Amino acid sequence: MTYDRLVCANCAAPVAEGRCPVCRANRERLQQEGPFGGVSPVMLLALLVALIATVAMLAAYRTA
Repeated sequence: MTYDRLVCANCAAPVAEGRCPVCRANRERLQQEGPFGGVSPVMLLALLVALIATVAMLAAYRTA
């Protein structure tokens, strides 16, 4: 999720505006996370398992 859609629980303003210290801190943290910041390690592991399973099925299909 991007920070431009979040609403601060402290001041009830959009986090992107950075009106209070809580907004500014969260905006900074969200900007530093990078492209995979919102993806949990469990989700990355599940995607890796799915990729390995797909490659294994393709390899089995080509040899049959």
